[in-house]
Amino acid sequence: MIGYELASCTGAELVRFVRTLGKHRYLAGRTHHVHAFAIEAAASDPGLAEAAEWADGVLDGGIELASKDPRLVRTVTDAELALVLAAFWEGDGTAAARLRTRLAEVGAEWDETEEPFDESREEDLFPVLVDAGWELLPLAHLDPERHKGAIQSFDDFEVAKFEEDCAIPPLVTLHELPLLGPVDLLAAIDPRTEQIRAPFVLWQEGHPTYLDYVLRGVLKVAKLPPPEDD
Repeated sequence: MIGYELASCTGAELVRFVRTLGKHRYLAGRTHHVHAFAIEAAASDPGLAEAAEWADGVLDGGIELASKDPRLVRTVTDAELALVLAAFWEGDGTAAARLRTRLAEVGAEWDETEEPFDESREEDLFPVLVDAGWELLPLAHLDPERHKGAIQSFDDFEVAKFEEDCAIPPLVTLHELPLLGPVDLLAAIDPRTEQIRAPFVLWQEGHPTYLDYVLRGVLKVAKLPPPEDD
């Protein structure tokens, strides 16, 4: 995996970055899992009405809430994912207060002084509140006209496409967010500066030229600085 680090941005800019990751022409699909606790906390947004109804049913459905039961997790859309993150990273504190209360009720322990987005603690993260990522089109599926920019960014696109086609196991091009838990939703943003407290890493897998081209487009649309050239 290749990590791209956003070292400095506001909560609103980070939400805009995530939203843009789900809106470009190179997407093949997405898989976003969000915990019922996070949806319940963010439920005041009308765009989460259907997900909020689901969360209410799950949380009152007799499932052990202090568990890792997969029934506590919902597959959400790009729009729902962005709304949940916005409730915490650029909200008025209402969603954060609700989530803190729910976490306390189930005895979930977390330390808000820890740095957010720390992949070294992912194995012990509980609860995992957001697990989100996108799959990009294989090189062989790029359209000569619609995806002309990416194709032309390669020194030799046909060679890269052939190597991807022949790879065993098959190569998949991915954008993945870090796993997000309590610290990442509740204490990621410094309230004094509105900036993230630690670098946010987008994890990428695929051909570096392809990834670089798509990422530059995402950053441009999200109105964030382009990657520094090596």
